[in-house]
Amino acid sequence: MSSFFDITASDTLVLVDFFADWCGPCKTMSPILKEVKDSLGDTIKIIKVDVDKNKRLATALNIQGIPTLVLYKNSQILWRQSGVVTKKDIVSKINEYL
Repeated sequence: MSSFFDITASDTLVLVDFFADWCGPCKTMSPILKEVKDSLGDTIKIIKVDVDKNKRLATALNIQGIPTLVLYKNSQILWRQSGVVTKKDIVSKINEYL
């Protein structure tokens, strides 16, 4: 199984959704991210990281609020946003890096 750091080292854009099952705004993001994936297809990977199950990683990456979206390419953070983000805004941001 690939580690988080192997996945984000990809030369494909990787959007990471830091979330928790109990988080209402996180539940709002789930269908939005599905729409983003449907729109962009294989140009992006989207992974979800449960902060309750991955506390060390969340702490190491200074995730203080959820949901937090982080866009990676080649291990570099290109964009980071906390809170609910619209599909339009996410796609617009990702298109800047395609």
